[in-house]
Amino acid sequence: MNDAVIETNLGIGTLSRGKVRDCYRLRDAQHGDVMLIVSTDRISAFDWILPTPIPGKGKVLTTISAFWCEWLATSPDPVAHHLITTDVDAMNLPASVDREPLRGRTMLVRASAVIPFECVVRGWLAGSGLAEYRQHGTVCGESLPPGLGAGDRLPAPIFTPATKAEAGHDENVSFAEMAAAIGEPLATTLRDKSLAVYARGAAHAAGRGIVVADTKFEWGLDADGTVRLIDEVLTPDSSRFWPAAEAGKGRVPDSFDKQFVRDWLEASGWDKASPPPALPADVVAKTLEKYRDALCLLTGKSLF
Repeated sequence: MNDAVIETNLGIGTLSRGKVRDCYRLRDAQHGDVMLIVSTDRISAFDWILPTPIPGKGKVLTTISAFWCEWLATSPDPVAHHLITTDVDAMNLPASVDREPLRGRTMLVRASAVIPFECVVRGWLAGSGLAEYRQHGTVCGESLPPGLGAGDRLPAPIFTPATKAEAGHDENVSFAEMAAAIGEPLATTLRDKSLAVYARGAAHAAGRGIVVADTKFEWGLDADGTVRLIDEVLTPDSSRFWPAAEAGKGRVPDSFDKQFVRDWLEASGWDKASPPPALPADVVAKTLEKYRDALCLLTGKSLF
């Protein structure tokens, strides 16, 4: 396993850092305004970047996102996305940029105006949705029938948008609030596209032994009004993936995602208000194993 990539400083374009990704805004002679997105091995939980990286995690996220972009762009209902290439040698980078740390973890994408809402789709009852349902019989304000239990499938997937916070927590909002902010036609388009992409992705995953319990999408707008799927797509960082054989048994199954890290942090005694503790080596190894298993099942590929 190669050493972890914790952050990059390529000295090109305009750099912005998210919790996991380093993004470079560039101008490309062929494609115009573009973004170089480097998925590092940083991992976040409870709105903190943890001090311990997961070596190779960024390559898993990039490979899965690229798989979905290419798969969703096919018929019968092609989805416009932002991905141009993951081939570092085809990105026309300056000679000063060391390409080796970027291989397998970098996407060159079309730059779009980010629509400032997380488009969350929930198909099964877990996480904050489960806690709210137990208290109020709703998930993000959406009424659900009584009698549902932990890890149960919802009668139909629901769309529960959230604001995109620059720092701290994203805030769940109603569809009406989203529509008031960006206009009902665009909000309706995002809802319908998100539900459709979830349905297609969940069906593919189910055939590979994975339940997509929930996920979040981000969308952008081109200058010509084209709505594009952007950022990461149906990855272990943006979704709850469950083993299909364990779903629907009256509990929330262990996940192919970073829930393993969240559970360890919850049990560690960390107060979530001070810097988080370092992850033990066995937690790092188990987390990477879960990400790698998701990659292999969903795409049929193996990176390491």
